[in-house]
Amino acid sequence: MIDSLAADPGDRFDIILTNPPFGKKSSTTIVGEDGKVSKEKEIIERDDFWATTSNKQLNFIQHVKTLLKQHGRAAVVVPDNVLFEGGAGETIRRKLLHECDVHTLLRLPTGLFYAQGVKANVIFFERKPASETPWTKKIWIYDLRTNKHFTLKTNPLKRSDLDEFVQLYNPANRHQRTASWNDETPSGRWRCYDYKELIARDKASLDIFWLKDESLEDSDNLPEPGVLAAEIVEDLEAALEQFRAIAADLGEDFKL
Repeated sequence: MIDSLAADPGDRFDIILTNPPFGKKSSTTIVGEDGKVSKEKEIIERDDFWATTSNKQLNFIQHVKTLLKQHGRAAVVVPDNVLFEGGAGETIRRKLLHECDVHTLLRLPTGLFYAQGVKANVIFFERKPASETPWTKKIWIYDLRTNKHFTLKTNPLKRSDLDEFVQLYNPANRHQRTASWNDETPSGRWRCYDYKELIARDKASLDIFWLKDESLEDSDNLPEPGVLAAEIVEDLEAALEQFRAIAADLGEDFKL
Protein backbone atom coordinates (compact mmCIF):
# COMPACT_ATOMS: atom_id res chain seq x y z
CA MET A 1 0.00 0.00 0.00
CA ILE A 2 1.28 3.47 -0.91
CA ASP A 3 -0.23 6.25 1.19
CA SER A 4 2.02 9.24 0.49
CA LEU A 5 4.35 10.80 -2.07
CA ALA A 6 7.27 10.11 0.26
CA ALA A 7 8.11 6.62 -1.03
CA ASP A 8 11.57 6.46 -2.57
CA PRO A 9 11.25 6.76 -6.39
CA GLY A 10 14.03 4.14 -6.56
CA ASP A 11 11.73 1.54 -4.99
CA ARG A 12 9.83 -0.75 -7.36
CA PHE A 13 6.77 -2.88 -6.67
CA ASP A 14 4.95 -5.72 -8.43
CA ILE A 15 1.53 -4.69 -7.09
CA ILE A 16 0.27 -1.36 -5.75
CA LEU A 17 -3.17 -0.86 -4.21
CA THR A 18 -3.72 2.67 -3.00
CA ASN A 19 -6.28 5.25 -1.98
CA PRO A 20 -4.42 8.58 -2.32
CA PRO A 21 -5.06 11.34 0.24
CA PHE A 22 -7.67 13.91 -0.69
CA GLY A 23 -7.90 17.59 0.08
CA LYS A 24 -4.65 18.02 2.02
CA LYS A 25 -3.44 21.60 1.86
CA SER A 26 -0.16 22.36 0.15
CA SER A 27 0.99 25.12 2.49
CA THR A 28 2.58 25.30 5.94
CA THR A 29 1.32 27.66 8.64
CA ILE A 30 4.08 29.33 10.66
CA VAL A 31 3.37 31.15 13.94
CA GLY A 32 6.16 33.45 15.13
CA GLU A 33 7.02 34.41 18.69
CA ASP A 34 5.06 37.61 18.26
CA GLY A 35 1.98 35.61 17.33
CA LYS A 36 2.00 36.67 13.68
CA VAL A 37 0.90 33.96 11.27
CA SER A 38 2.43 33.39 7.86
CA LYS A 39 2.10 30.67 5.26
CA GLU A 40 4.73 29.07 3.06
CA LYS A 41 4.01 26.99 0.03
CA GLU A 42 5.53 23.54 -0.10
CA ILE A 43 7.14 23.22 -3.54
CA ILE A 44 8.35 19.71 -4.33
CA GLU A 45 10.41 19.02 -7.43
CA ARG A 46 10.18 15.46 -8.73
CA ASP A 47 12.23 14.29 -11.70
CA ASP A 48 10.08 11.14 -11.87
CA PHE A 49 6.95 13.16 -12.77
CA TRP A 50 6.22 14.03 -16.39
CA ALA A 51 3.69 16.82 -15.74
CA THR A 52 3.62 19.64 -13.20
CA THR A 53 0.38 20.11 -11.31
CA SER A 54 -0.90 21.01 -7.85
CA ASN A 55 -3.58 18.32 -8.18
CA LYS A 56 -2.43 15.75 -5.62
CA GLN A 57 -4.39 12.87 -7.14
CA LEU A 58 -2.83 13.45 -10.57
CA ASN A 59 0.56 13.51 -8.86
CA PHE A 60 -0.25 10.21 -7.20
CA ILE A 61 -1.04 8.60 -10.56
CA GLN A 62 2.41 9.67 -11.79
CA HIS A 63 3.99 8.49 -8.55
CA VAL A 64 2.38 5.05 -8.71
CA LYS A 65 3.43 4.58 -12.32
CA THR A 66 7.08 5.32 -11.51
CA LEU A 67 7.01 2.94 -8.54
CA LEU A 68 5.80 -0.06 -10.54
CA LYS A 69 8.19 -2.66 -11.88
CA GLN A 70 7.90 -3.53 -15.55
CA HIS A 71 4.61 -5.46 -15.89
CA GLY A 72 3.72 -4.39 -12.34
CA ARG A 73 0.01 -3.95 -11.61
CA ALA A 74 -1.81 -1.11 -9.89
CA ALA A 75 -5.33 -0.33 -8.68
CA VAL A 76 -5.73 3.32 -7.66
CA VAL A 77 -8.79 5.08 -6.23
CA VAL A 78 -9.22 8.48 -7.91
CA PRO A 79 -11.90 11.21 -7.87
CA ASP A 80 -13.71 12.06 -11.11
CA ASN A 81 -11.55 15.14 -11.84
CA VAL A 82 -8.57 12.87 -12.54
CA LEU A 83 -10.57 11.42 -15.44
CA PHE A 84 -11.49 14.69 -17.15
CA GLU A 85 -9.27 17.56 -15.93
CA GLY A 86 -7.51 19.39 -18.76
CA GLY A 87 -3.95 20.71 -18.94
CA ALA A 88 -1.66 18.47 -16.90
CA GLY A 89 -4.55 16.02 -16.47
CA GLU A 90 -4.79 15.46 -20.22
CA THR A 91 -1.00 15.13 -20.52
CA ILE A 92 -0.93 12.53 -17.74
CA ARG A 93 -3.83 10.49 -19.17
CA ARG A 94 -2.37 10.41 -22.68
CA LYS A 95 1.03 9.31 -21.39
CA LEU A 96 -0.52 6.72 -19.08
CA LEU A 97 -2.60 5.26 -21.92
CA HIS A 98 0.51 5.07 -24.09
CA GLU A 99 3.06 3.71 -21.61
CA CYS A 100 0.76 1.47 -19.56
CA ASP A 101 -2.04 -0.97 -20.27
CA VAL A 102 -4.95 0.91 -18.69
CA HIS A 103 -7.44 -1.91 -18.93
CA THR A 104 -10.23 -1.37 -16.39
CA LEU A 105 -12.19 1.44 -14.76
CA LEU A 106 -14.71 0.90 -11.97
CA ARG A 107 -17.11 3.82 -11.45
CA LEU A 108 -18.02 3.81 -7.76
CA PRO A 109 -21.12 5.16 -6.03
CA THR A 110 -20.92 8.60 -4.45
CA GLY A 111 -19.50 9.06 -0.98
CA LEU A 112 -17.40 5.90 -0.54
CA PHE A 113 -13.99 7.59 -0.64
CA TYR A 114 -12.61 11.07 0.00
CA ALA A 115 -14.86 13.88 1.18
CA GLN A 116 -18.59 13.39 1.36
CA GLY A 117 -20.23 13.70 -2.03
CA VAL A 118 -17.03 13.23 -4.02
CA LYS A 119 -17.42 10.72 -6.83
CA ALA A 120 -14.64 8.16 -7.01
CA ASN A 121 -13.38 5.46 -9.33
CA VAL A 122 -10.83 2.67 -9.29
CA ILE A 123 -8.44 2.69 -12.23
CA PHE A 124 -6.51 -0.52 -13.00
CA PHE A 125 -3.33 -0.50 -15.09
CA GLU A 126 -0.05 -2.32 -15.75
CA ARG A 127 3.29 -0.68 -16.42
CA LYS A 128 4.88 -1.77 -19.70
CA PRO A 129 8.29 -1.38 -21.41
CA ALA A 130 8.98 1.54 -23.75
CA SER A 131 7.09 1.23 -27.02
CA GLU A 132 6.38 3.37 -30.08
CA THR A 133 2.80 2.12 -30.10
CA PRO A 134 0.40 2.58 -27.18
CA TRP A 135 0.02 -0.31 -24.76
CA THR A 136 -3.62 0.43 -23.99
CA LYS A 137 -5.74 -1.32 -26.60
CA LYS A 138 -9.12 -0.99 -24.90
CA ILE A 139 -10.48 -0.01 -21.51
CA TRP A 140 -13.34 -1.88 -19.86
CA ILE A 141 -15.67 0.22 -17.71
CA TYR A 142 -18.10 -1.00 -15.08
CA ASP A 143 -20.69 1.54 -13.91
CA LEU A 144 -21.63 0.87 -10.28
CA ARG A 145 -22.90 4.43 -9.91
CA THR A 146 -25.79 5.22 -12.25
CA ASN A 147 -29.17 4.35 -10.70
CA LYS A 148 -27.41 3.01 -7.61
CA HIS A 149 -28.10 4.55 -4.22
CA PHE A 150 -26.02 3.60 -1.20
CA THR A 151 -25.67 5.27 2.16
CA LEU A 152 -23.08 4.79 4.87
CA LYS A 153 -25.61 3.63 7.47
CA THR A 154 -29.00 2.56 6.14
CA ASN A 155 -27.88 1.03 2.84
CA PRO A 156 -24.10 0.53 2.86
CA LEU A 157 -22.23 -1.00 -0.06
CA LYS A 158 -21.72 -4.74 0.55
CA ARG A 159 -19.20 -7.15 -0.94
CA SER A 160 -22.04 -8.89 -2.78
CA ASP A 161 -22.71 -5.63 -4.66
CA LEU A 162 -19.37 -6.18 -6.40
CA ASP A 163 -20.02 -9.78 -7.41
CA GLU A 164 -21.08 -8.96 -10.98
CA PHE A 165 -18.06 -6.71 -11.50
CA VAL A 166 -15.65 -9.38 -10.23
CA GLN A 167 -17.26 -12.00 -12.46
CA LEU A 168 -17.14 -9.78 -15.55
CA TYR A 169 -13.60 -8.62 -14.74
CA ASN A 170 -12.64 -12.27 -15.13
CA PRO A 171 -9.52 -12.28 -12.93
CA ALA A 172 -8.57 -15.75 -14.15
CA ASN A 173 -8.00 -14.30 -17.64
CA ARG A 174 -8.93 -10.67 -18.11
CA HIS A 175 -8.19 -10.92 -21.83
CA GLN A 176 -11.32 -13.05 -22.19
CA ARG A 177 -14.12 -10.71 -21.28
CA THR A 178 -17.67 -10.31 -22.51
CA ALA A 179 -19.61 -7.05 -22.42
CA SER A 180 -22.95 -7.04 -20.64
CA TRP A 181 -24.00 -3.96 -22.65
CA ASN A 182 -25.18 -4.01 -26.25
CA ASP A 183 -28.04 -2.62 -28.32
CA GLU A 184 -30.37 -5.34 -27.03
CA THR A 185 -29.33 -4.87 -23.38
CA PRO A 186 -28.86 -1.09 -22.97
CA SER A 187 -28.94 -1.44 -19.18
CA GLY A 188 -25.71 -3.47 -19.15
CA ARG A 189 -23.12 -1.98 -16.81
CA TRP A 190 -20.01 -3.44 -18.48
CA ARG A 191 -18.65 -2.33 -21.84
CA CYS A 192 -15.35 -1.45 -23.48
CA TYR A 193 -13.91 1.40 -25.53
CA ASP A 194 -10.88 1.03 -27.76
CA TYR A 195 -7.82 3.26 -27.70
CA LYS A 196 -8.80 5.28 -30.77
CA GLU A 197 -12.13 6.18 -29.19
CA LEU A 198 -10.44 7.20 -25.94
CA ILE A 199 -7.70 9.32 -27.46
CA ALA A 200 -10.17 11.10 -29.76
CA ARG A 201 -12.33 12.27 -26.86
CA ASP A 202 -12.05 15.87 -25.70
CA LYS A 203 -8.97 16.11 -23.45
CA ALA A 204 -8.70 12.31 -23.69
CA SER A 205 -11.38 12.21 -21.00
CA LEU A 206 -12.03 8.88 -19.32
CA ASP A 207 -15.17 10.20 -17.65
CA ILE A 208 -17.44 7.91 -19.67
CA PHE A 209 -20.99 6.85 -18.95
CA TRP A 210 -23.79 5.50 -21.11
CA LEU A 211 -26.64 4.39 -18.82
CA LYS A 212 -29.76 6.53 -18.65
CA ASP A 213 -30.34 8.09 -15.25
CA GLU A 214 -33.81 6.79 -14.40
CA SER A 215 -34.37 9.50 -11.79
CA LEU A 216 -34.18 12.14 -14.54
CA GLU A 217 -36.82 10.41 -16.68
CA ASP A 218 -39.30 8.99 -14.23
CA SER A 219 -40.19 10.67 -10.96
CA ASP A 220 -41.49 7.32 -9.68
CA ASN A 221 -37.91 6.07 -9.62
CA LEU A 222 -36.60 8.90 -7.48
CA PRO A 223 -34.94 7.84 -4.22
CA GLU A 224 -36.69 8.52 -0.94
CA PRO A 225 -36.71 12.23 0.05
CA GLY A 226 -34.33 11.52 2.91
CA VAL A 227 -31.81 9.94 0.53
CA LEU A 228 -32.09 12.88 -1.87
CA ALA A 229 -31.62 15.36 0.97
CA ALA A 230 -28.53 13.47 2.19
CA GLU A 231 -27.06 13.45 -1.34
CA ILE A 232 -27.65 17.21 -1.68
CA VAL A 233 -25.93 17.84 1.64
CA GLU A 234 -22.99 15.63 0.62
CA ASP A 235 -22.62 17.45 -2.71
CA LEU A 236 -22.67 20.86 -0.99
CA GLU A 237 -20.12 19.75 1.61
CA ALA A 238 -17.87 18.37 -1.13
CA ALA A 239 -18.11 21.67 -3.04
CA LEU A 240 -17.24 23.63 0.09
CA GLU A 241 -14.25 21.41 0.75
CA GLN A 242 -12.98 22.01 -2.77
CA PHE A 243 -13.41 25.78 -2.36
CA ARG A 244 -11.50 25.61 0.92
CA ALA A 245 -8.65 23.81 -0.82
CA ILE A 246 -8.60 26.43 -3.60
CA ALA A 247 -8.66 29.26 -1.09
CA ALA A 248 -5.80 27.65 0.84
CA ASP A 249 -3.73 27.36 -2.34
CA LEU A 250 -4.37 31.06 -2.95
CA GLY A 251 -3.20 31.87 0.56
CA GLU A 252 -6.63 32.87 1.83
CA ASP A 253 -8.32 31.70 4.99
CA PHE A 254 -11.76 30.31 4.24
CA LYS A 255 -14.15 29.73 7.12
CA LEU A 256 -17.82 28.99 7.27
